[in-house]
Amino acid sequence: MGEKTFVVTEATFEEDVLKSELPVLIDFWAEWCAPCRMIAPLVDQLATKYAGKLRVGKVDADQNQGLLMQYGIMGIPTLMLFKDGEVAEQVIGFMPLPSLEPKIARHLD
Repeated sequence: MGEKTFVVTEATFEEDVLKSELPVLIDFWAEWCAPCRMIAPLVDQLATKYAGKLRVGKVDADQNQGLLMQYGIMGIPTLMLFKDGEVAEQVIGFMPLPSLEPKIARHLD
């Protein structure tokens, strides 16, 4: 995990994500998931590039099943962008940075 990202759990989700003043991109991932490992460096790049405009959190899917059920996540990696407590964007599966970045950037002021 890059230093620009932070760990989110069911216990911290409301405070760190839903109540955040900045938009928060959440990466739902798992250790055993190969596409998750492929998208992780891209997520870190977004965290670095948009520091100050975007916070980036990582949710371990295995340890936070309640969040996956709450948001209807069937497969990982799933990226969700939360803005003002609502899901503003969702990306399921691996996507290269040139495709991924515009989906996120358009929600940042």
